[in-house]
Amino acid sequence: MLAAFTAGLLLITFSELGDKTFFIAMLLAMKHSRRLVYIGVIAALAAMTVLSVLMGQVVALLPKIWLHTAEIVLFVGVGIKLLYDASQMPVNAVVDEVKAAEETIQQSETVTAKRGSRRSIVLQSFALTFIAEWGDRTQFATVALAAAQNPWGVTIGAILGHAICAAIAVIGGRLLAARISERVVTMVGGALFILFGIIAWVEGM
Repeated sequence: MLAAFTAGLLLITFSELGDKTFFIAMLLAMKHSRRLVYIGVIAALAAMTVLSVLMGQVVALLPKIWLHTAEIVLFVGVGIKLLYDASQMPVNAVVDEVKAAEETIQQSETVTAKRGSRRSIVLQSFALTFIAEWGDRTQFATVALAAAQNPWGVTIGAILGHAICAAIAVIGGRLLAARISERVVTMVGGALFILFGIIAWVEGM
């Protein structure tokens, strides 16, 4: 369980930093109550984590050899792509997910009733984060981890990783965003995915 917890914590913490959901939380916290935004964001991420882990348990019913091969291919494939993307970026490139997050929030404002109400803030934070996280690489990674390792450990570790990143985004996201290098974040994420792919290969030997 400890190994699964550590894997979930590290993978989510490093992958989500500078991701679209990170900037959605950051931008919403600049306009609304930080506490309410955090509640909505972490609720969405926790729900997505639980859903991903449940999906992982279904995937775990597949033949072990298929599951093991798919896990390695997923982690290594995503890692190589991230490293390639990083190699094509300027050294001093900054994270460009901010613009996408801003556009997402602006679109949501047109359908959010009583923009300043406490309930609408929580619901908006939840909905935007949940939708942005759906189909994200970290969701697939969580599914893969939960299929191969202890689901409780993965769930707790992933939720804690999300909680850490969301707290950073809500409390000091704007200050940090100006200092995040998209190239570095992408490289670290790619290296981490490849590392988990290697670990999965070694464990399967």
